[in-house]
This record gives sequence, structure tokens and C-alpha cells, in this order.
Amino acid sequence: MPSTRAMKPKASLPFCLYKNCMIRGTLMKPVVGVMPLWDEDKDSIWMLPGYIEGIRAAGGTAVTFPFTDDEEEISRLMELCDGFLFTGGQDVSPEIYGEKPLDGLKDFCSRKDVMERIVLSKAIAQDKPVLGICRGIQFINAALGGTLYQDIKAQYGTKTEHHMEPPYDVPVHSVYILPDSPLGTLFGTATAQVNSYHHQAVKKLAPSLKAMAYSSDGLVEAAFRPESRFLWAVQWHPEFMYRSDKNSMAIFRAFVDSLKN
Repeated sequence: MPSTRAMKPKASLPFCLYKNCMIRGTLMKPVVGVMPLWDEDKDSIWMLPGYIEGIRAAGGTAVTFPFTDDEEEISRLMELCDGFLFTGGQDVSPEIYGEKPLDGLKDFCSRKDVMERIVLSKAIAQDKPVLGICRGIQFINAALGGTLYQDIKAQYGTKTEHHMEPPYDVPVHSVYILPDSPLGTLFGTATAQVNSYHHQAVKKLAPSLKAMAYSSDGLVEAAFRPESRFLWAVQWHPEFMYRSDKNSMAIFRAFVDSLKN
């Protein structure tokens, strides 16, 4: 007959040990909460591997959030994370910046907007690092009081290619880096070659943000929030180019490194 000691159930792990051991693993890698992509037709979340793999290649661990606008659930999830990645996806609703949609534009996802607004506001309040990519820069700008071009072709007019065809892991236009910006310090160059796949763009930059890069036609391509420990956002797609482009990999590394401080 087994001894009483052998049958004694194990005590459950305290929350702090669960967080460190079960999620971070033995190497104590920083954890990034990744905003989910949403497929309206399939009623399902999905994810581009490049977001996850870019974070992993930079030394972090990525956890895709569920698709929810429940603030309590979001708060609990955020406790497990050291920083947050705002991904691409549907257009940002113009209601956020006080405008009505242009005729024919209807690819919005209000639930994603609500969810990401909760995450962004709490991340800023807690001074947890944030990286925005594509829609990420657009949403962050709009949520912080800026405005967007709802459609570049209709409202801006440019010959610069901002909506490239695949493959997406090759550059399609140049950006000009502000030398005194964090991105200028990171890259150490005045220009960079980037890919591009978007039809909306930053129009008026939010008061708390500063530009870090512009395209040749004058659109904001990267921005940061000086008051935050790390809040960067780029209009291009480093998740497609990090394997072959040192600048794209440098962005992921800078983000993950900021989580360790």
C-alpha cells in the first residue's frame, strides 16, 4: 500500500512561480503579448508567423492574446506580459479620430479597436514597452489624438508604392530617418529600404508622438513617444524582412531588449 507521503497532493504553484516557470521558461525570456488578427468571414483569430518568430529571434517569447474586449480579462492577461506588439489588420475606425468613413470604406473591426485601446492605455500607464507595426502605428496615433488618411490614393495622391504585391520580404521604397531620433541612433544611417503594404497612413501626428522617419512623399513612416520607456511604431513590415534585413531585425531586438530593463 502506498505511503501517505506518496499520496499527498502537490501544492499548487504561487502565481509568481507560474508566471516565471510555466510561461517564461527556465531562461526567463521576456514575454510579449501579441494583438490577434481577426478573420471576420471565418469568425476566427489568426496570426502571421513573422510577428512571433521575429520576437523569438530577438530573444523574447510571444503569446497571442485571445480576441476579447473584456477589460478584466485583458488586465489579467497583461499581468503576464512585459510588453505588447500591435499588429496589422483591419482599418482603424475613423470614429476614433472624429471622422465619418469615406464612401466605400467598411473594413473596420470595432471590437479590435476597443481591445487595443484598453491594452494601449494600460501599457502606457504601467510604462510597459509597446511596438506597433502597420495598422499598429495608425491605431496608436489615432488613439493618442492624431488623425489618419483613410485612403492614401483618395486623400493624398502619390507615386510612391505603399501597397506592394507579394513577395513582401523585399524592399519597395526608401524612408528618411531623423538622425536625432531613437531609430536614427539604432540604424546609424540617414535612409533605409523598406517594404510597404497599407492604404491608410498617419495624417496629423498625435501630440505625444514624434516622427522618426518619413517616406519620400512626406508620409510619417515611424514614430515614438518620448515620455514612454519604449513606445515605437513603424508603418512598414519588419515581420516579413527580419531574416534578411538587419534593420528589421534591429527593431525587434531593440523592442525585446527594452523589456529586460
